[in-house]
Formats: sequence, structure tokens, C-alpha cells
Amino acid sequence: MNRSALTRALLAAGSLLLASGAQAHPHGWIDLSVTVVTDEQGRVTAFDQIWRMDPFYSLIVFDELRNVADATFEEGLDQLGQDIRDNLSAQHYFTQAWLDGEPLALGEVSEYTTYERDSRLVYMFSLPLAEPVALDDARLEYQIYDPTYYIEMVHEEQDGAPAESALTLAGDETSCALGVTQASPDPELVLQAALLDKGDEGEPELGRYFAETGHIDCSES
Repeated sequence: MNRSALTRALLAAGSLLLASGAQAHPHGWIDLSVTVVTDEQGRVTAFDQIWRMDPFYSLIVFDELRNVADATFEEGLDQLGQDIRDNLSAQHYFTQAWLDGEPLALGEVSEYTTYERDSRLVYMFSLPLAEPVALDDARLEYQIYDPTYYIEMVHEEQDGAPAESALTLAGDETSCALGVTQASPDPELVLQAALLDKGDEGEPELGRYFAETGHIDCSES
């Protein structure tokens, strides 16, 4: 496999996305779901995430990968998955988490896969915590967002609201309450984002104001 050919293909896909007709932020979106993984002691160990890229971006990437002469489509997907992991490592994979309001340190992703399903590009990975944390009498919260708000990231929806399946707790037997709170940004921030062109940058951490918050509350279980 010629890595440079794949790199050119992926860069071309990104260029096509940037050249799309959209003007306001965001320019694309990701539908995501999260499984909070716990160990035998009930401690949180990882956030298993599934990201489904929007159909337009998926179409562009698939088209580019299928036109790389010296690499298979599957090889291209494998390389893309590695590139996504490497590029997002410094940004903690767009993820922030807190336990009772205190930030949690995150580890490095080593388990990931990239595949096509229903004409969508899907990136699935496991983001470990640096150290396991107990959920007993605690509230765990997280946000997953692109700081620039170039891409909107939302939990999978059902009937216009986050689906119950978009946030699950695996391996835990307690009766914790799970939920996803949708963002309610100030109208001025919505206008600011709408006025940003493709090459413009908004205020730092603009995406935070549009981020949904997942929460697992075990404080009353």
C-alpha cells in the first residue's frame, strides 16, 4: 500500500468538504453514542464511543478511497482510522469528563476501528480513563465536541431528542440515572456561529456552548 497515495486521497476528501456550499458553522455533523464501561468493582474505566460521520462527508471520503489505485478500500479505512486517532490525540479525542465537578484525566486510544455502514463512515473507539474512578454516590458528566464548532457533534436521536441507547452503562449493577442534556446556547453565540465563513475562527472553545452533556448520577442510587 502506498501511504502517500492514501494521504493525498484523504486530503482531497477534506478539500472537497471545505469547498462545499455551506457558509455558517457548523459545516458537518457527527451522530455519536457512548457506552460507559465499568470493571468488576463498578469503577468507570473507559468511554466506548461510536461516531457516525454525516452522509455528505462519508460520500466524499468513500469516493476518494475507492479511487486509490494501489490500496484496497479496507486498507484505506484502516489508515483513516489511524489518522483520526493520531490527529485527535492532542485534543483528547474531543472528550472532556468530570466526576462531581472535578476534571478526569483521560488515557490514549489503542483500540479503534473504522468501517462503512448504511453509507455512513463509522469510527468506533475505546477512550480509557487514566485511572479508574468509583461511581458510588457520585455524578459523572462528559461532553464531546469540536472546540472550533466546525463539526457539530450530537448524540443519536429519536423523535427529536437524544435516544436512550445513545448513552448506556455497561458492567454496572447499580441503579444509576442516565441522561443527556441538550445544549441551550445564547442566541448571540448562535448568530456568531452562523456568521462564520469556512475559513473564519470563532472564539476559543466556541463548540463548548453547543455541546450536549451526558450524565450518570449515582448519588441517589
